[in-house]
Amino acid sequence: MSTKISSRLLTDAPRVLVVDGSRVVRQLITRVLQAELPGVEVVGCGSGAEAQQVLGEGVFDFITIALRLPDMDGLELARFVRESAPQTYVPIVVVSGDVEGRLHSRSLGEHVTDYFDKSLGFQALAEFIRGYVSPDTSAEGVVLYVEDSRVVALATRRMLEKVGLTVRHVVSVEDALALMETSRAQGEVGADVVLTDVSLKGELTGGDLLEHIRNEFGYGKGRLPVLVMTGDENPANQAALIKSGANDLVEKPVEEKLLITKVLFQLRVARHLREHTAEA
Repeated sequence: MSTKISSRLLTDAPRVLVVDGSRVVRQLITRVLQAELPGVEVVGCGSGAEAQQVLGEGVFDFITIALRLPDMDGLELARFVRESAPQTYVPIVVVSGDVEGRLHSRSLGEHVTDYFDKSLGFQALAEFIRGYVSPDTSAEGVVLYVEDSRVVALATRRMLEKVGLTVRHVVSVEDALALMETSRAQGEVGADVVLTDVSLKGELTGGDLLEHIRNEFGYGKGRLPVLVMTGDENPANQAALIKSGANDLVEKPVEEKLLITKVLFQLRVARHLREHTAEA
């Protein structure tokens, strides 16, 4: 049975995949994660092939991969995660002692969210992971929200503003693109995250907006996260949206905790990526 991407909720018991050829390292990471994140479910894999099989069976909230695996390069596995459903845009962190060399040669790859230097110790790694997966209660950021139903928009806007987010609401993809064009002319992106319905009045759909953001504007999943709201429960259609460039999906009717957790999570990952890029 396929996992519905949209119904996955980051709770207090996140699922973490640890891929490392060393059983000792896997046990160490598991131990410190269990101490740092009570209730965490840690799945350990000793090879890339084993991880690929596990990834096809369920969704994870966070993935750590050793740079060198017994059967493949860790970056190969990262690419596999990005290209395969049902994984949403989860953080993938490469754990290695060879981080500096890779960074200087810019060879960490576009599929990796971040890196972690093994020399900092596994306790620091656990704290690092907690920073990603423990839900925030408030946040700052601008949400470009595309929804043509006034009733739905009013309710959703309240949910977002309640946690401190600024909402720029438009009723069509055409309006959203015009707003983004204006921002681009001013050297800005125009939003920190996009939340759009799939079905909208007007010529263009949420899928078209996704296409424009990823291809015409050239904003990747880290630069401008896009969450798509959909009433379609078909796992194949949900997977197609992820493949087209959606970071994650939110099923309608919207459940407040699910929506807020997903929006804040994508904001945090994107912010971390921007800071990481600025440092590099």
